[in-house]
Amino acid sequence: MTGIRKYIILLILGSVAFAALFFYLGYKKFHEKGPATQDVIYFLPKGQGVIRTAWELEQKGYITDQNIFKLGVKLSGFERNLRAGEFAIPAYSSMFDIMMILSSGKVIQHRLTIVEGWTSWQIVNYLNSLENLTGQILDLPREGSILPETYHYTRNTDRHEIIRRMQVRQLDLMDEIWDQRAADLPFVSVEDALILASIVEKETAVDHERAHIAGVFVNRLRKNMRLQTDPTVIYGIDRRGFLDRPIRKSDLKSDNPYNTYRFKGLPPTPIAHPGRASIEAVLHPLETDDLYFVADGTGGHAFASRLRDHLKNVKKWRRLEKERKN
Repeated sequence: MTGIRKYIILLILGSVAFAALFFYLGYKKFHEKGPATQDVIYFLPKGQGVIRTAWELEQKGYITDQNIFKLGVKLSGFERNLRAGEFAIPAYSSMFDIMMILSSGKVIQHRLTIVEGWTSWQIVNYLNSLENLTGQILDLPREGSILPETYHYTRNTDRHEIIRRMQVRQLDLMDEIWDQRAADLPFVSVEDALILASIVEKETAVDHERAHIAGVFVNRLRKNMRLQTDPTVIYGIDRRGFLDRPIRKSDLKSDNPYNTYRFKGLPPTPIAHPGRASIEAVLHPLETDDLYFVADGTGGHAFASRLRDHLKNVKKWRRLEKERKN
């Protein structure tokens, strides 16, 4: 019995020693530098378990042993902590490092920028072209309802969710600045302000001119003058907001409801999505006597309060255009 007991004790001690050695080697392997020689991106789909994840990581060459990774994750208690998303994994990350990264929830943030003055068609076309978003957009959002700026998102975000976020930002902005608007403006609704702001947005990209151009349009509205602005005519012809040809005289005589050369007042809807600067310019227009403006050849505009001065500015602009063509 004594011999058998010693044998059993030795067997147990051997097993414990072997297990300890195995655990030590596994622990060391779990924490040693990984095989990836450069930073990599790994996407963990929602609902994917540790077995599939370990297999993928080994297949991609990010870890050396999927079994050790699985065991290490389970023994560490992180099996249910792995988060779905797109993660940045630095070069030479150990299996332990990767486990911590995948359980951190610190997914990669992507950026997209909506340009001031884009139409709904342009925005939808842009969003549908981004391959790391989901949910194709088929219907155009209401013109003028989106705030152009830079937005952050994670991979596989639904495009409709991005649109909703942009529209909420627009609502939040108007809630923030509407009550601080100048007194006696010739419009009473947020929608009218957005319509005029979209026209200002399309007329100039020069920041210091926005309030001046807004002031001109406000003066024309007060005097019941036609706005006579080309961007509204263009939008009425093509909702994309641009034409592949010059505006024709027939366009300026058409019954197009966006034809501000024929119809007084604001057009039916915004003609683009205005940025904050253009909206604020409309809510705080420059106090001016000017009623006219035309391009001055430098990227800006020449302003005038009298028609005869405006016609001189137009003549100068046409001469510059002719010289450039020659």
